[in-house]
Amino acid sequence: MTMSLDKDQTPVGTSRLGAENVTVGYGGAPVVSDLTVDVPDGKVTTIIGPNGCGKSTLLRTLARLLRPSSGRVRLDGEPISGIPTREISQRMALLPQSPIAPEGLLVRDLVGRGRHPHQRWFSQWSAEDERIVEEALEMTDTSSLRDRPVDQLSGGQRQRAWIAMTLAQDTDLVLLDEPTTYLDLAHQIEVLDLVTRLNRERGRTVAMVLHDLNLAARYSDVVVVMDRGRVVQQGGPAEIFTAEMLASVFGLEADVIPDPRTGLPILVPVSCAAVAASR
Repeated sequence: MTMSLDKDQTPVGTSRLGAENVTVGYGGAPVVSDLTVDVPDGKVTTIIGPNGCGKSTLLRTLARLLRPSSGRVRLDGEPISGIPTREISQRMALLPQSPIAPEGLLVRDLVGRGRHPHQRWFSQWSAEDERIVEEALEMTDTSSLRDRPVDQLSGGQRQRAWIAMTLAQDTDLVLLDEPTTYLDLAHQIEVLDLVTRLNRERGRTVAMVLHDLNLAARYSDVVVVMDRGRVVQQGGPAEIFTAEMLASVFGLEADVIPDPRTGLPILVPVSCAAVAASR
């Protein structure tokens, strides 16, 4: 399967954030190999692919947490490797998988840490910082948790607190690695509705990794499909989610039908029992 270019894909080199021919590994064989991709400005882009294909590695490389052995990541037209860390944090926020907070840290203090990149030694906490933190707590429905220690929250509550911290960073670029981890379905929808509002109402560019393909189909403007360390396809959900792609990349037999409300694709996996019953 080859990568396709359509109206939902940004030509390489024209967006604020992108990777150019990057190869990345962890000391052994490369996890990502000679990969080129752009994150379209002003859209919600979701990276999908089977386990171990390099989705999170790509996201961490875009955020400069990993250094490619070859190629480069570009942010606002310049190599990200040459941009000071504080400046990157003022332009781009990342929520990694399974973040860990210090023992006893309160939710309000965790969310407040999102403001650190915007502060200087001569200009500490301000009314603007307070406003942004309060807004982040409200948007993630964590205001009532502000005085609770993070390590005493349920998994879903903890994840929403971390998302609030990411929002408090108040950047135009937001990278989310599995933002629905630990959440039940209702809270997954809440979080992804929030991501949509950030994009539609506030113009945030979002790149995220999701495992749930139906959620990716529902909440993405652009879908990037990875397999074995490479981008194999990129485009809008209706173009990307086909029975052929699911079989080729995921080894999954599934029917793809249009959502009666939105027209977006819905994936219905075909079980072995269903196949046997139809014969």
